[in-house]
Amino acid sequence: MTTYDDRASLTDLTATVDRVRSSVEEVIEGKPEVVRLSLTVLLAEGHLLIEDVPGVGKTMLAKALARSIDCSVRRIQFTPDLLPSDITGVSIWDQQRRDFEFKPGAIFAQIVIGDEINRASPKTQSALLESMEERQVTIDGQTYELPSPFMVVATQNPVEMEGTYPLPEAQRDRFMARVSVGYPSADAELRMLDVHGGVSPLEDMQPVAHAHEVVKLVEAVRGVHVAEPVRRYAVELVGATRTHPDLRLGASPRATLHLLRAAKASAALNGREYALPDDVQALAVPVLAHRLLPTAQAQLNRRTAEQVVQEILRNTPVPAAAQPRDGFSVHHGTSAYGRPPRRL
Repeated sequence: MTTYDDRASLTDLTATVDRVRSSVEEVIEGKPEVVRLSLTVLLAEGHLLIEDVPGVGKTMLAKALARSIDCSVRRIQFTPDLLPSDITGVSIWDQQRRDFEFKPGAIFAQIVIGDEINRASPKTQSALLESMEERQVTIDGQTYELPSPFMVVATQNPVEMEGTYPLPEAQRDRFMARVSVGYPSADAELRMLDVHGGVSPLEDMQPVAHAHEVVKLVEAVRGVHVAEPVRRYAVELVGATRTHPDLRLGASPRATLHLLRAAKASAALNGREYALPDDVQALAVPVLAHRLLPTAQAQLNRRTAEQVVQEILRNTPVPAAAQPRDGFSVHHGTSAYGRPPRRL
């Protein structure tokens, strides 16, 4: 397991992420928290669902993140006539070789941009299930591994519902987090007019990180320590969604795992080698809310899943940091949630 015994690894992580963040923020004006969440999902080996009204930069965010990293990128425009084989690939008979030859689909890329994913039929949407969870594709009994790193960034409009197919619960559960870009502030919109008024800034974007660097960063994030109280706190938050009276469907065990991974990535982005309850709290809404289904009564009362998660955060006790024992104090900037002592 990768650890932060070598302090340079943590320094390299923050330096690389800062380059990517700065590159994306040159395109996405005034949304640093959205860019940070996108990078958190990338380092946590998750997939991102961008949901918002038209024209706020959903596809622009996905493209900017993809172009900031020197890796393979494919864009899929989801339409009602899109077939599953267009995504996964198809085996074609080769007359010269007298055998079937596999033609990879658009999913065989390191970053896959799925534009307006809810416009495709449920059969086509389900073609993503195996690749998003197991990072592989099975065609005609043959399994093909997907490249690493692998991330699906999908967009959808919540207001244009005519001719769309809402994502089923199993599909939404595959996405680690959902983010809404939102309208920019007046100052950010003015800057956008100056930057985007002539040519698209995407045309001049150059990669600031390589795919192999991202793979190393992902391995480093895996080594972030999560103390037992923090893990229990995440389990209690997710468990509360399954018994809440305003919800008819709570979060799955996969949601708990995604919340833990995202918290580890957030800790690494903050320059820490251990996760805190604050990391779990900050990511609870984007990681859990899109998986929850409010009851009919809650919908009549205009209670959203985000409000329910906020209520659960207020009502769930936050674990207190363990106090040092035997008179020894925590030093060198570490925390009581930090790494366990090494065995001699």
